[in-house]
This record gives sequence, C-alpha cells and structure tokens, in this order.
Amino acid sequence: MAWAWTNAFGRACGVLLDAIVGWLALARINPNVLTVMGLVVNTVAALCFGYANVDNQRRMFIYAGLVIIGSGFFDLVDGRVARATNSVTKFGGFFDSVVDRYSDASLFFGLLVFYARGNRFFYVVLTALVMISAIMVSYARARAESLIGSCRVGFLERPERLVLLILGALFNRMAPALWVIAVLSTITVIHRINYTYQHTKGMEAQA
Repeated sequence: MAWAWTNAFGRACGVLLDAIVGWLALARINPNVLTVMGLVVNTVAALCFGYANVDNQRRMFIYAGLVIIGSGFFDLVDGRVARATNSVTKFGGFFDSVVDRYSDASLFFGLLVFYARGNRFFYVVLTALVMISAIMVSYARARAESLIGSCRVGFLERPERLVLLILGALFNRMAPALWVIAVLSTITVIHRINYTYQHTKGMEAQA
C-alpha cells in the first residue's frame, strides 16, 4: 500500500512538472532566464541567512530553507524547457554551470554575513572553507573532464550540498551541516584528483 501511494505521488508530481514545462515551452520562455531566476531566488535565501540574528535565527533560517527548496524548481525545469523547445546549446550548459556556482556562493556568503555579524570567527572560517571546497568539487570535475572525458566520481555533488543546507536551515543545525559539507567536499576533491591522476597516468603510458 505504501509503495502504491508513493508511486501515485511520484506520477502526479511528474504529470504536474510536465504540465509546467509544457506551459513554459508554449510561453517561449528562454531557459537561460529560468536559470537566472534560480540565482535570484537563492539570493533571497542568502539575504535571509544574512539578516538572521540571535533573536530571529530560527525563523529566518526556516525561511531560507524553504526558499532554497523553491529555487530547486528552476533547477528542475530549465533543462527540461530547453529540451522541449529544442533550444539545447553548449552555451546553455556552460551558462547553467556558471550561474549554479554563483547560486551556491551566494548562500555561503549569506552565512558568512550571519556568522560575522555574530562575531563567530571560527564559523566564518569554516563557512569560507566550505565555500572554497564546494567550488573546487565542480572545478575539479570540469578540469578533469577536459583531460579524460568523464569524472563523475565522488559523492557530494551540488544536490547533496543543497539538501544538507536545507536540513541545516530547517532544523537550525547549520554548524553540523557545514562540517559535513566541508569534510565530504574535501574527500570528493581528493577522490577526483586521484581518479584523474590514475587515468592520465594510464593514457600517458599508452602513448
């Protein structure tokens, strides 16, 4: 019975998403505009983080978590709309990747402001480390794939980071979430460095 309800819910969500994508495609909305809207929404979440203080932290963090969830809608539909309108381009993929990096950085920047306003220097440093390591996860993959074609190893991609941020915000447990992201992002980068090293070494041996 539980599986039946789960499958029914999944199908309903899929139908709704397809309907929304169809409407957006008919409206001829540029997929790049949807990508930028995702950045705008994440910036609102960053403002919620930055505005938080001792008195309103729990409320503002919950707002931020809900806004991040909302931003996921744009991540879901921009690529689908591009395919539905036959407007998939190499630039579109590049643009989406660049804007995603800005979206991620904006969230961490909001947390930097929050911790700086509260004079919590240690967590300012931790958040800066998380921001750097998160960006390096994406950079390591992009740079590796320019050399070896594919580098999808590692277990902390952008969706996982966002889920951890959402959980940290909604349950007001951001510090543990940041620790997990910092550690797992660093492990993912190291994994990708080693993976790329092994493959380039093999390629050079065959040359």
